[in-house]
Amino acid sequence: MSSTNLGLALVTPASRGLGFAFARQLLSHTDLPVLATARRNSGEVRDRLLDGVNDRSGRAEKRLRVFELDVTDETTIHAMATRIRDEYPKAALRIAITVPGVLHVEKSPTQIDAANALHSFQVNALGPMLLMKHLVPLLPTKSSTPFAEDASSSSASWTLPSHAIYVMMAARVGSISDNASGGWYSYRASKASVFQLAKTFDLYLRTRSRDRAIAVAMHPGTVQSDFTKDYWDGREMLQPEESAARLLQHLCAMGTDDGDGRGRCWDWKGKEVLP
Repeated sequence: MSSTNLGLALVTPASRGLGFAFARQLLSHTDLPVLATARRNSGEVRDRLLDGVNDRSGRAEKRLRVFELDVTDETTIHAMATRIRDEYPKAALRIAITVPGVLHVEKSPTQIDAANALHSFQVNALGPMLLMKHLVPLLPTKSSTPFAEDASSSSASWTLPSHAIYVMMAARVGSISDNASGGWYSYRASKASVFQLAKTFDLYLRTRSRDRAIAVAMHPGTVQSDFTKDYWDGREMLQPEESAARLLQHLCAMGTDDGDGRGRCWDWKGKEVLP
């Protein structure tokens, strides 16, 4: 596949829910090659992503690439990163969105199960850490060639930034200062780590990439998806497409200065979620 100085978009995983919506939004509103992942059935996921996509360029089928990846298996992450370098040798990641998540509910400490808690940390904390490890070589450095403008964007909210954005999906329940109800021990603890990972990674990028790349964490709101199906009980829910669109619009408007919010966590309304 040919490289492009537009840069690349990556969403992992993108087989359903919020990740699926992010990939569809990027196919619909940018000209970027979109790299998506699924644990299995990558061909089926690709077909579903392309089905009915609003693609103004008419090139979505050529722009979409789906890799099989499991964040609990580092060999699959390494394999994907290697194939991206081989297939797009001169391109850098411009938007990378990592959204792995699993929820094992514990309402009291007595309900904590060691295997389930370990799984929570493998997916919610170690998974994003390993993705960061293997994807950082694909981000631009301070001496990289600047990205080209994306001519497909017709509104200011969808104009891509000139720098790369690396996103880790956090959750408001991972905020210690916002914890007023308790419960969900392994999920809260594992998601709290994402706040720290985003901050630490952004500090690294300040040296490696300077203003060419930033890292942030994001909270998508309570999204109506398979992930939250046990908690739909009449509460106000966001559709995945709405959450993904709002988050992407906020990301595309984010600058690289400290005051612009790099290294911090932001929700779908553009408001900061404190650790």
